[in-house]
Amino acid sequence: MTLRKALLLSASLLGPSLALAAPTEKAKPLHGKTGALHRTNTHPSGAKPAPRKTTPHSVQAHDTETIAVTARRTDFAFVAAQHLPDADTRLSAERLIQRGVVTLRGLERVAPNLTIQSVNGTASNNFYLRGVGFNDFTQNNIPTVMTYFDDVPFAFSTLSSGLMFDLADVTVAPGPVGTTHGQSDTGGEIRFRTAAPTSTWHYGASQDIASYARSRSEAYISGPIAKGLDFRLAGQIRQGGGWQTDPQNGAHLGDADSYALRGKLRWHSDDNRTTILLSGHFVQDNSQVVTSQAVHRLIGKTGLPHLGQREAEWSMRPQFANLIGRPEGLKPSEHNQFWGWDLHMDHDFGVAKLTSVTAFETGRQGEYTDQDGTSRAEADTYRTISANAFTQELRLGSSNPDSRLQWVVGAFYQRSRMKQRFFFDYTDYAARGYMMATSFSMNQESTSEFGHVSYRLPHNVTLFAGLLHEIDDRSLPGLTSEIFGGKTTAFHGESTAAAQFAGQVGVSWQATKTTLVYYKMSKGFKPGGFSANNTQIQTQLDPFGPETVLTYEFGFKSDPIPNVLRLNGAAFYNDFHGQQVVGTVLIPNYGPLSEITNVPKSESWGFEGTIEFHPIRHVFVTQNIGWQRGNYQDFLNVNRAATNAAYAKTGVWRAVNSNFAGVDNGQPKLTLNGQAEWRQPLTSALGLDVGPDWSYRGSQAIAVGGTGFYRLPPYFLLGAHATLRPSSGKWEATIYASNLLNRSFFESGGMATTTYFYIPGPPRFIGGRISYGF
Repeated sequence: MTLRKALLLSASLLGPSLALAAPTEKAKPLHGKTGALHRTNTHPSGAKPAPRKTTPHSVQAHDTETIAVTARRTDFAFVAAQHLPDADTRLSAERLIQRGVVTLRGLERVAPNLTIQSVNGTASNNFYLRGVGFNDFTQNNIPTVMTYFDDVPFAFSTLSSGLMFDLADVTVAPGPVGTTHGQSDTGGEIRFRTAAPTSTWHYGASQDIASYARSRSEAYISGPIAKGLDFRLAGQIRQGGGWQTDPQNGAHLGDADSYALRGKLRWHSDDNRTTILLSGHFVQDNSQVVTSQAVHRLIGKTGLPHLGQREAEWSMRPQFANLIGRPEGLKPSEHNQFWGWDLHMDHDFGVAKLTSVTAFETGRQGEYTDQDGTSRAEADTYRTISANAFTQELRLGSSNPDSRLQWVVGAFYQRSRMKQRFFFDYTDYAARGYMMATSFSMNQESTSEFGHVSYRLPHNVTLFAGLLHEIDDRSLPGLTSEIFGGKTTAFHGESTAAAQFAGQVGVSWQATKTTLVYYKMSKGFKPGGFSANNTQIQTQLDPFGPETVLTYEFGFKSDPIPNVLRLNGAAFYNDFHGQQVVGTVLIPNYGPLSEITNVPKSESWGFEGTIEFHPIRHVFVTQNIGWQRGNYQDFLNVNRAATNAAYAKTGVWRAVNSNFAGVDNGQPKLTLNGQAEWRQPLTSALGLDVGPDWSYRGSQAIAVGGTGFYRLPPYFLLGAHATLRPSSGKWEATIYASNLLNRSFFESGGMATTTYFYIPGPPRFIGGRISYGF
């Protein structure tokens, strides 16, 4: 009997209720059937996942397709991961679509203790996980939280912009990483897995249209070319959605204008022991950006504009446009092009599996921002970036997931290059009154070796340990600062190197069939770097040192009532040495500037948890909870608030230093997000899913020890959706709303030359989305 006939027979036996079925979240891809390649259900700890049950409700087909036949969508997602000792948040493509997560920044609305903030409203992002992170305006340093796409780490996170489409799933992993794969880091990593080629034909498309003429279009096609050779091609187009206007002239701002393509070609041997996967992608982004709103004037007496939620002011002087070679009337926007390729090769020797991941990523950026948030040219900025990174990873590990002994050893190499040039227009700032440019280059190279081993003892106890050694070298060959019509200053080059060990030890216990507890200690390492923004004196180029953290974590995973209640949680404590944060340096006769520096001693602690609840037949609830606290134990730095206040009184720049020992690290103490859904059959072949979603973020300090306008206010957002689904799973139709209450809130902030500003969040969006797949 063929698989198809068996499924039809099962359907007839189960009766009419089967027609209400839809794939469970763990099996549903982004558009219909993707045939995404799933990794073996193993984990660095070596914990053995519970075997997947084969029942009339779930049949897994051969090759890469997963066919789910279920009378009720009651199974919670990622069942096997419940037996892995980690605090990772795993998100299916379906969950991301439901919550409208289409950019990196949207992930903070579906994971606990995660903050992702745009740099001045642009495509560049800063990451904070469990309070670990820093504001890297120039984006020329290794991020504290590493971003991966299909096992490829992005040393410069901006290069991953525009790639969140045709996904299979996403994993947010907090805490030190690097002993099992990729690159070492102290804060954790976000791993994206995109859909893989299929050995049978599949294709589909989706269209999303919303308020402010926002449009998002996606399409894919996947199938065989020849025996053992498959391909997949996917694309995305984003347009419109701008919601800011200039009250002075009614000009419109914020429209997206980008497209992206991704192609994959996969070959596998007849015995499936060897697989080669070649992938490539291209992104063109000419989108306008959300611009800042000035909330406080630091210097000068000119009043600030009184702006509404959807209003903003900006300027572009013809002289500045001519200097940077862009058209007059240029709005705050991107002019970016990213592309890259990666080659994955796997061979199973029977006793071990060898994996090679080779990748090259490159990007060209042109980015204009009006940082003072006014119509005056007091801190208008345009920067160009040319960056590339080559990475090579080779690892050898266990091939039998059922073995008591699990191990992996490997090596990782990275080489990156970057050139940046900043143009500043200070014409309307009386203390300067000129245009200037700062240019610099950066070279970086690192190697690391890692290993991880685990052994499953009797009574479901597993011991695991890992070790990493990394060497990192980076240099700033030279930086120049030019005042047009004035002098040019050349600074001598700087370099820094670091070599450190990191590692992990832990134990897990599968106490019952549905309950796992674990404890682990992890040491993380992150190399130092440079603050290269708006350099005025040589000492600003002094490198900051490496960051290390010793993390203690205790966690549990439990399904006390299978398919009804799931409880996962973890508590952590971080002991930092040399934590990298954005401090302040005062430049004589110039003013305070941000500078990445090291805190000799600091700490943070907290917990995160996830509750999934299916109390009655039609109701499904998910709630994430994140809570963290932290403080500096020894940190002498310029007090920006006090220094600015002193200048306002005396008109003379004089540094006011403070020891911020005992001061809170400023990260949101409480983050909440979740959703509830009512799943209701309408007919024998059609069902309706409807429900709200919500998120809350506590206040966050933007400057060290920040209070008042130096701190972002807390906010709460509410959304909702209603989706029609047929039993065939071939299409979906959704109406949705985000920021349903139309709350005014701010996503990030910072300081320009003369003002302190916030980056406002989007107003209410109401939209519709339809997708179809074959």
